[in-house]
Amino acid sequence: MKVDKKVISNLTKCYSIAPLKYNHEDYFLVAAEKTDRCLLFDLDGREKDTIWNEPGGVMSMVQVPGTNGQFLATHRFYSPNDSKDAEIVIVTPQTDGKWEVRTLVKLPHVHRFDIVERNGVRYLIACALKSGHEYKDDWSMPGKVYAAMLPKDLSGCHAGNQLSLTVIKDNMLKNHGYYRVKENGTDTCIISADCGVFQFIPPENQEGAWTVNQLLDTPASDAVLVDMDEDGEKELAVLSPFHGEKISIYKKQDGQYRQVYEYEKPAEFTHAIYGGSLCGIPALVVGHRKGGRNLILFTYNKEEKKYHSEILDKDCGSANVFHYVKDGRDILISANRETDEVAMYTISEQ
Repeated sequence: MKVDKKVISNLTKCYSIAPLKYNHEDYFLVAAEKTDRCLLFDLDGREKDTIWNEPGGVMSMVQVPGTNGQFLATHRFYSPNDSKDAEIVIVTPQTDGKWEVRTLVKLPHVHRFDIVERNGVRYLIACALKSGHEYKDDWSMPGKVYAAMLPKDLSGCHAGNQLSLTVIKDNMLKNHGYYRVKENGTDTCIISADCGVFQFIPPENQEGAWTVNQLLDTPASDAVLVDMDEDGEKELAVLSPFHGEKISIYKKQDGQYRQVYEYEKPAEFTHAIYGGSLCGIPALVVGHRKGGRNLILFTYNKEEKKYHSEILDKDCGSANVFHYVKDGRDILISANRETDEVAMYTISEQ
């Protein structure tokens, strides 16, 4: 691939990225892991607004469907050891150009969350990395996955009237990874933890229960399903273990996922992950935050029947990546946390 890189902003410990539809235009948000700003960019990479200056601690952001610029975000998750005050907030644009921020639900150690929909009902799914700790790097209290039906009108939600959550799976040690994947037209959630990789499927109706299927029992940090070889069935791409150095691809054989590929080099502190189309080709993009701190592209060559890798960027230390297409150009936005840069990569075939 041909890669053109442009640094569009410098943001200390930049981390979370999310698309946002606002005033009939497409934008994207980038927010910091530590105490710093949340920024709004247009799709050309121009900085358009500052949503907030603090408190930061943003692990996830997602637009509330059908709204004009309203979104949810995590606040005050600064690290696994400094996240007991974490919460999910509602962010709403105001007529005076300012942005209102108020609490949806206080949830200690909430790391990833999303809004998914099935049969017209919206659900919030929230993943807590742990349930508590008594000292630094204490992992004795495993995380949980929570869910709730999300009201279409969030105007009544605030610190004094928080959304009520239900635990749908507990004992999720190092409950880190999340990726939304569409399966048979339904939103599903790929969640990774020390006990493996799971697919959470929303209920068929409001009275129903979530379906939880274990895809793999390998300790994992992040994972995504993507049909890289285009045989009609998605492969499972896995980063392992927690903040680990392995990048692997699994194929379903005899009803079980079996490893068919492993990246030949250690990729220390794997973190960023994207699975989907890139220049019309099924692709996996992974960033790691230690060692070479590379941004790596994986594709499948049908003639050779092999997976291939190539380096898109070196020494950048990506925490998260976001892909979109504008004017026929494939663009990756990367929150290069280790170099404090928000980078735009325009990617094309050689």
